[in-house]
Amino acid sequence: MIRLVLLLLVALTAQAQFRQALPGYEFEFPRDHFAHAEFELEWWYYTGNLSTADGRRFGFELTFFRNAVERDQLVTSVWDVDQLYLAHFAISDVEGRRFFKAERLNRAGPGLAGADLDRALIWNGNWQVAWRDGVQLLRAISKDAALELDLRPAKPPVINGEDGVSQKADGTGKASHYITFTRLNAIGSLQLDGEVFSLEGAAWMDHEFSTNSMGDDQAGWDWLSLQFDDSAELMLYRLRDADGLADAHSAGTYVGADGATVHLKAADFTMTPGARWTSPATGGIYPLEWRVEVPKLSLDLTVSTPLQAQEMVPTNGRGPTYWEGAIEVEGGGLRGVGYLEMTGYAERLQLGVERQSR
Repeated sequence: MIRLVLLLLVALTAQAQFRQALPGYEFEFPRDHFAHAEFELEWWYYTGNLSTADGRRFGFELTFFRNAVERDQLVTSVWDVDQLYLAHFAISDVEGRRFFKAERLNRAGPGLAGADLDRALIWNGNWQVAWRDGVQLLRAISKDAALELDLRPAKPPVINGEDGVSQKADGTGKASHYITFTRLNAIGSLQLDGEVFSLEGAAWMDHEFSTNSMGDDQAGWDWLSLQFDDSAELMLYRLRDADGLADAHSAGTYVGADGATVHLKAADFTMTPGARWTSPATGGIYPLEWRVEVPKLSLDLTVSTPLQAQEMVPTNGRGPTYWEGAIEVEGGGLRGVGYLEMTGYAERLQLGVERQSR
């Protein structure tokens, strides 16, 4: 998968100054949970489904994107733009039929944003995730909402793909290094419009780093994370070509209740779009219902959302427009929740946020 703002930030051609994602990468933790400045693009993606004791449901998204800026000269001041950090924060109030979103863009140099191993911290302003004794402490505040969560991994991190890479297109380096925590037990609180809610639930975290991983003929992607009530998880991404057809590099990962993983290739699954929703803000037409079939795992699933309007539209003119929101899944006796992301439906992908910002 590639996370939307992620490749949307990448340059049109690979730059020699950045390292490529190649097979055989040796992962090392906790080092690889933080920044990799030698790669052009990186993101940390937190999503999840939470509820109160009486069953009121909320979805959340807190995402941090790092984009290295190609430079013709050396950095001589902390105020020179070397690394840009974009962040998105969103709350889906399922019962209230409301969607709140906020965003921010900062340079890393003077300490405004970063992902630092020594500090065990990922941050953009006062939005942050601090790693403490195995717990990931998430904090974010906007004019509409404030979220605090303690996230405890129920399973160890998963390396997606094969031989250390998640291949996205034909060619050397057309890939990412892709790490996932598929189930983080979440507990915390949400302040929303003057009300305070105590919440529990399950979160998901994706971390990818790469350089120019998308193919020139790829127009977007459909990505979903599913957390089943039998303690298994499924991640799938369906890359789309210019005709809207599934790309041969689509892939996924299934994680059993015992933590055992199964790598899925494009031929192992299908994602068939169903009913669509038209955004009144952008005119984008998004399929909000999906049939997901994974024959080798005997899975035949129906994915839907309880809240249609979960579209992220940038307010500052930088970054992409995309749909990302809380979903539900059922089929074959299984039920669960998750998150769905869809890009390339409201606009063409615009690559290179650092170029737009100059």
